[in-house]
Amino acid sequence: MQRPAYLDETEQADLSRLAVPAKLDEVLLGLLASPNIACKRPVWQQYDHMLFCNTVVEPGSDAAVLRLQGTEKGLALSADGNGRYAYLDPYEGGKLAVAEAARNVVCAGGRPLAITNCLNFGNPERPEIMWQFAEAVRGIADACRAFETPVTGGNVSLYNETLGTPIFPTPVIGMVGLLDDIRHATTQWFKAAGDEVLLLGETRDELGGSEYLKVVHGQETGRPPRLDLDRERAVQAVCLAAIRAGLVRSAHDCADGGLAVALAECAMTGPDAALGGRFVIPGDLRPDSLLFGESASRILLSVRPADVGKVEAIARRHGVACARLGEVGGETIAFRGKGFAFSLPVATVQETWATALSRLLG
Repeated sequence: MQRPAYLDETEQADLSRLAVPAKLDEVLLGLLASPNIACKRPVWQQYDHMLFCNTVVEPGSDAAVLRLQGTEKGLALSADGNGRYAYLDPYEGGKLAVAEAARNVVCAGGRPLAITNCLNFGNPERPEIMWQFAEAVRGIADACRAFETPVTGGNVSLYNETLGTPIFPTPVIGMVGLLDDIRHATTQWFKAAGDEVLLLGETRDELGGSEYLKVVHGQETGRPPRLDLDRERAVQAVCLAAIRAGLVRSAHDCADGGLAVALAECAMTGPDAALGGRFVIPGDLRPDSLLFGESASRILLSVRPADVGKVEAIARRHGVACARLGEVGGETIAFRGKGFAFSLPVATVQETWATALSRLLG
């Protein structure tokens, strides 16, 4: 095995020199139209996703939820993986894939139980590829120990190259979790005007490996988000405790595209009328880091105003930051923070996101 030479360059990338785009509303629309973020309905609607009518939460939220017939229990299912993260740091990429899959299961109301994996790499006879593989597996293993989620099976796909150029190392994680009470099944979209939106976790200056960096600046460089497994477990514990206490109206993790994309998804992805909101993004970071950075261990919750203090108390007990971002309601989604303010009609956001993949595929 041999560490790839390209990491000497990517790890030293100075992203502070990037120009902050003048039109952040156009950046958000561009990210929502990216294939990695755009609506995947054109794909999953072609398959039987109802599974003998046991599906309680269909594809389109953080995790699908299935009813276990004859019981009050349910299963939450999620699949996650980010090849860019693993390309820039295979160890962190492996950890992050497990953490996001677990976070998605928790946002659906489930307790993570176990994973399966699909490990996609280039030619392992090349020392650099074998190093990527070993590091990614090491990251997966460390995260699985932290979440107590054994690997129950999986597969490995190697020699994925075109004319000698390998794919990005891409570990994909499938996570299953248990809902003791199917009534706790939770979805990512806002439920009612007047609900308060809370952010669990902290936003740091982490643009490396982000969708924003690729789509807007054409770069796949830097360090991916750092994952503190203890912090991640604490954030997930707060979310799950609040759901089980009946305090949470919606829950959604922040991942590809960062906080602005996550809030837009909360506003527009539900089966009923879309709901906008007015949000103040806290922090002193540059605007693109605040809005589009992909720091790990963050979850958005919407709760009734009367329950905000109860959720904040749970967060304090676990030592987790809990910030009030704003209120659900209206036909626009508005963002304000240090050095920026913009808004977009929810209808425009939804149209961009919902039709992007079909337009790209013709």
